[in-house]
Amino acid sequence: MPQTRNRNSSPIPEVPWDTVAAFFVMTIGIIYWQVVDQPNKNWILKGSFSGLVWERRTHSLVIQTVAEDKTFVEIDVGNIGSPDTEVPFVRNLCWLNKTEFCYTWDSFAEVKISLETSDESETECYSMTWTPVHCNLKLKDCFSMVNVSWYGGASVHAPNWPINDLDVSMQSFTISDLRDNPSGFGSVLERYFLGSSGVAVVVDPHIPLHVGVEKKKQFCLQTGPNMQRMPLQYTVCVGQNIKAIHQDSIQQLSVPARELPNMNVLRLPFWKLMTNVNSGAKVERELRTFSNQLKSHHLEEGVISLDEHSTSLLSNVDHDYLSGRKRSSKRETRDLPFVKHLNISVTLSPYLSVDSQQFQSSMQDGMQHYWLSLRSGPHAHLIPLLTHWRGKYCVKLNITNPEAMNWFLDKVDILHNHLGMEYIFLEGGEGDSFEEQALWPSPALKGDVYIGLLAGLAERIGDNAIMSVGTRSSHKPLFIHMSALQPDWSYAGLKGIIPSLLHHSLLGYNFFIPDAVGGSLSTDLIRDKELFIRWLQIVAFLPVLNFQTPPWASGEDEVMNLTRFYIDKHQNFVVPLIEKYAKEWQTSGDPIYRPLWWISPDDPATFTINDEFLIGDEVLVAPVTEKGVLQRDIYLPKSDFPWQNTNNAEVFDGGMLLASYPVGLREVPVFVQKP
Repeated sequence: MPQTRNRNSSPIPEVPWDTVAAFFVMTIGIIYWQVVDQPNKNWILKGSFSGLVWERRTHSLVIQTVAEDKTFVEIDVGNIGSPDTEVPFVRNLCWLNKTEFCYTWDSFAEVKISLETSDESETECYSMTWTPVHCNLKLKDCFSMVNVSWYGGASVHAPNWPINDLDVSMQSFTISDLRDNPSGFGSVLERYFLGSSGVAVVVDPHIPLHVGVEKKKQFCLQTGPNMQRMPLQYTVCVGQNIKAIHQDSIQQLSVPARELPNMNVLRLPFWKLMTNVNSGAKVERELRTFSNQLKSHHLEEGVISLDEHSTSLLSNVDHDYLSGRKRSSKRETRDLPFVKHLNISVTLSPYLSVDSQQFQSSMQDGMQHYWLSLRSGPHAHLIPLLTHWRGKYCVKLNITNPEAMNWFLDKVDILHNHLGMEYIFLEGGEGDSFEEQALWPSPALKGDVYIGLLAGLAERIGDNAIMSVGTRSSHKPLFIHMSALQPDWSYAGLKGIIPSLLHHSLLGYNFFIPDAVGGSLSTDLIRDKELFIRWLQIVAFLPVLNFQTPPWASGEDEVMNLTRFYIDKHQNFVVPLIEKYAKEWQTSGDPIYRPLWWISPDDPATFTINDEFLIGDEVLVAPVTEKGVLQRDIYLPKSDFPWQNTNNAEVFDGGMLLASYPVGLREVPVFVQKP
């Protein structure tokens, strides 16, 4: 009989027990290696003094010194993929290249990191590019605020310094009008963030970007879902300290050929004409009255500012006059000799009301392409895009059209011949008419491109142009008008002035006109004497003195005398300082107005001071920003020379805190370095 063989009914083959035991031990060993024995971090790239580390458990990239004694920044990338998934992130697909790291995060994104070093500076940069594997995938990286104070980004409604105390929802990183959108990003914006640990983040200017800030936790960069697999691209640079890394990084934000604006803007205060009339003759009458009031109070030297409505009325802006057609009445040809003898600033914008005769004429004359427009069909006519501006439905100038640009410049020339104005305030660059209606913009106008083109238009107007917004234009010879503030003591009011000026200067916008003394978000005159004086004391040390509430409105001689005193202080003490450091900015890019860490970059005490500032390296200003206070703490940063109080000649060493230092209502503490 043939021998029968026992069969195993199970499909799994028999395995000797010693093999099973060995397999079991190996499995336990692998689990132990993954969970316990595997190092929590892996070095991805190493430079001469810094390196990039993958923190396995936290799903974060960390840049730290090679000696591991200092962390520059921690970047949370755990949002890509599932945070519960164990990702090794150690296999370099760039093969043996020691300055590049490539990796494919399965089903989500590909990453390429390049290490760049500079022989000219002690800076090492890590260029990050995340590319989604498929469409409609958001990429998001977050930068920790633990032990790092962050600065830069965009101005906001209630600014703070640093930005760690802000709370901003994730939104498109573009400039908006804070009057209409107080939770958005404001008038000056750059894709640049600076950290106190000696780190800088510069985001690629060509990608659509969203930014959000979680108070005291992190700020995040994010791409929106799109059909083009748009990457998230940014560069992280580290250096010796915050000052050194900023001096190196700021070169990436502006061109070396920095031009000075019209420095005459510094010399005279601006007085806003508050009027609510309905004819040019009434505006002229109001101008005459206001000019006489300035003279009677010995304040005749100054610039009277007109808003857009008064500008329109005073210049007789109607469709016949502005279109260059033959004037049909004596009123339209009437000269305004009184106005021409005044220093006035007029206000223009790229908007035109659809109710105006000028707009109707442009449509009849086939000028639809002068306005931002859409086609209603493949062979249809252009339909101007409707938007909202200053309470009216308007169209917006198509700034990509050279004919429209020349048309606007011709109108400026006519206006100048008619009024002889000193300065032109060009407002209205913020906002996106396409995005407001959820429409896809022309590639030529994506993001804040419109603002850049408007800055080019302002340049062509001449050195008497003032802008209301700025992005990638700090090198241009233009003044920027700061956002309007509330007439109170909050960070949306007086407390926000110094954080705002430090923000502007850090991003390269040193030549700015601050909001009017007392704030201009309200048209009411400021009745709070203390608020007016403390506001005046801060603005006197900024580039331009700007008023909406005239000092005689208080009816007190003290306010009038202090106004004259600080106008004189500004002209004789502050302006020469600005002119001196303006030349330094032009050659080096160093800001004119500086935070305290500028001269003491390794002193943590200077990182969060938001109520003091420097003019150059030699003057420290410490105004009072609290209501009802006649004393304040003043920190004097470490420096090569002691600090002397200009009010009483007291001398102090640097690196010390003057606790509860007395400050009278008429005073502002100003210290100069005494060699």
